[in-house]
Amino acid sequence: MPEEVLTEAVEEYLEAIYKMSLEGPVIAARLAEKMGVSPPTVADMLRRLSEKGMVKTSRSEGVKLTKKGLETAETMVRRHRLWERFLTDVLGLNWDEVHEEACRLEHAMSPQVEEKLADILGHPETCPHGFPIPGTKGAKKRAREAKPLSKLSVGDEAIIERVTEEDSQLLQYLSSLGLLPEAKISIKEIAPFKGPMLVQVCGAQYALGQEVASKIMVKAK
Repeated sequence: MPEEVLTEAVEEYLEAIYKMSLEGPVIAARLAEKMGVSPPTVADMLRRLSEKGMVKTSRSEGVKLTKKGLETAETMVRRHRLWERFLTDVLGLNWDEVHEEACRLEHAMSPQVEEKLADILGHPETCPHGFPIPGTKGAKKRAREAKPLSKLSVGDEAIIERVTEEDSQLLQYLSSLGLLPEAKISIKEIAPFKGPMLVQVCGAQYALGQEVASKIMVKAK
């Protein structure tokens, strides 16, 4: 039986649900916000995905990927992150330039090319932004064990695990401060009433707003 051909829109929805599910329950309203579309548009897509056997929805648990949906989502995320690695490691693009390029490339990739690309890259475990590549050892554990920098307290020390890859201006800013995956970071001060955090990295100190800090995922040092 030939492999089912999915549209780019279907693949993108499955990717979004997959990524959101790692942070908590996936609610249709939040999915609509994530995709930048109206709630009725999301409802229509979820109905189509349900008919394809890729998602299940309920009021109590929200949107969940089925085994079939999860397999497809992980494949797309894997291809996306492999392309990001290729674009940075081989072509020399900056890490703030590769997300959109990888979004275009991932949909036109065959399993054979995917495997060859992984071979050429030496089967990396993470993308340039620190996100685990599905299919590699410990990927699921790494995806769940990190927490936002904004959740740390004064005196805490950690290592940056990953940062959101979808905001190129934020990536440029973080790069200029040395706030990159594997960098050691410590919390020196936190202003009251959810004010800025004073952090130390690479021997220098910087004030980070709570919104920026929430997009930096860290693990215990």
